[in-house]
Order: sequence, then structure tokens, then C-alpha cells
Amino acid sequence: MPVTVVRFNLVEPGAGPASLRARYQTALEMAAYADEHGITTVQTEEHHGVANNWLPSPFAFAGAVFGATRKIAVTVSAIIGPLHDPLRLAEEIAVLDLLSGGRLVTVAGIGYRPEEYAQFDVDWQRRGKLQDELLETLLKAWSGEEFEYRGRTVRVTPRPCTDPHPLLLVGGSSRAAARRAARLGLPFFPSAHLPELEAYYKERLVEYGTEGWTMMPAAETPLLHIAEDPDRAWDTYGSCFLHEARTYASWQSGDIRSAVRSGATTVDELRAEGVYRILTPAECVAQGLDNLVLHPLAGGMPLEEGWRSLRLFAQEVLPALTD
Repeated sequence: MPVTVVRFNLVEPGAGPASLRARYQTALEMAAYADEHGITTVQTEEHHGVANNWLPSPFAFAGAVFGATRKIAVTVSAIIGPLHDPLRLAEEIAVLDLLSGGRLVTVAGIGYRPEEYAQFDVDWQRRGKLQDELLETLLKAWSGEEFEYRGRTVRVTPRPCTDPHPLLLVGGSSRAAARRAARLGLPFFPSAHLPELEAYYKERLVEYGTEGWTMMPAAETPLLHIAEDPDRAWDTYGSCFLHEARTYASWQSGDIRSAVRSGATTVDELRAEGVYRILTPAECVAQGLDNLVLHPLAGGMPLEEGWRSLRLFAQEVLPALTD
């Protein structure tokens, strides 16, 4: 059975508070529906100061999802680690781990937008050292014991329920990220299909004498939308996907490697590229993907169209995958 994911970043260009409230409420209702129909994961993420209203607070959203669901996991992929206060983040994740019964998965990256660091007055040049401090602090904090932090003795409570600690992965596409994960004995989450980086990570595990594993995107990790008439859906809603693709492209410099990377400048180019795919239920099943990532509210997608996609996925794709 493939891993099934429903992804939310709550983007809606030009939206006011009333429209955004409706979008957030719909996302929670969709998460509950996904939970009821056996979808395994809600995925969300973190970006700040984006004009199109990209979600900046993934842990608040995760808490709301946990309150609306019973089984589904929430993967935050990824937080921008150096922008978080380590002690406060340790508390937030511990509380969410307790509330959810261990359903939170956190991927910690360092981001790729200097303007986000500037917004929070965090030194971009120190992001690697800050990430080291964050990860080391989280692991110490979740022990429930006292430890030294920035010259003082501290203790973080409550302890999370997951043993030995909530699932924490190091994300990135660099050797520095792989080394950091291996040194700390944490799982590694490459931001794209990078077998050579996975091999490097495994070599560093041996070097450091630690244990870990890799959660790497497949060679093909398209973002999916399900429709009975893909031609019509591309004509009507292709601009939503193009908006998101162009937003990502504007952030990613040449050395950034991402599973979601598009060079398209038109809807036709985007469709031909295959990063975003609008498929019928039968076409979706025939793809034979190991990970199916549904993106029902991409780029400001109208709510009713997002619901159509999710229902088709749950009612026609999922049953075919279990046959």
C-alpha cells in the first residue's frame, strides 16, 4: 500500500481574513475526512512574510489537525530551524506529541530565503551553527533532565510521550545537513531524490558510530490533483498550480535541490513538465507511485474544487490501491 499524503500550505493570493478563515476551516475538515478514509499523513510547512499568505505557523495548524482527527500523522516539512527559539520549540513539540499520542513528525531544515531571516533579525551567516544548537537543545530538553543552555541551567517540561523522543529528522540537500544528521544520530530527509547524498550520510554514520535512516523522496514525487476531466481542470485551475510553481521558482537558487522544482512559465509548460499532475482516478492508480501526495488547495484552489479532488481520491483511488 503506498504512502498517502494530503498537503496543505493554505496559500491564497489576495485573500482577506474571511476568505482565509474559510480556507483554514476547510483544511481542517479535509484533514478529518482524510483521517476517516485511511489517508496516512497530513503534510504542512513553514514560510514567512509571503504575499500570498503561505502558512507561517505549522505547529498551530498541526495542533488543530490533531484536535480534529484520531489516527492521521502530521509531518511538518520543513520548519526553518534557526528561526525558532530552541527551548520554546522543545515545549511546543512535547505538548503536540502528548496531545496527539506521537503523531507529529518534524523535519528541521535551515531554509533558503534570506528575507525570512531578516524578518526575525536572525543572522543568515550563522544559520548552520544555530541549527546545530537547536537540534542539540531539543534532544537534551526532551530528556526531562537539567542541562546547560547558553550559560545557565534549564529544564524543559513536560516530557513528551514518544520514546526516546518525538520523531525529528534533519532536512536538506547539502553534505553539511547529512553530516549534522549523522553526528546526532538523527534520521536524514533529503529535500529531493539524492542517492549520492544518502550514501554520504551512511558513510558519516559509520564515521561517527551512530545509527540512523533516510526518508528520501522518490525519483518521481509529483503533486497530484484528481479530476474527472483533466483537460477542463487544467484550463480552469492550471493557474493555481502555476502560481505555486512560480513562487517556488522565485525562491530557489541554482544550488537548491528540491522535489518540487519547476522551470515552467506557462500552464502548458507546467502540464508537460509533470511536477504537478491532474489525473483521473484510473490514471492516478496507473501511475504506480510509492508516495501519492494530493494537493487539493494548491495555489488558492477554489474550496469546492479541492473537495472534488479529495473525494475522488478517497472514494475511487484508495479502494483501487487496496484491491
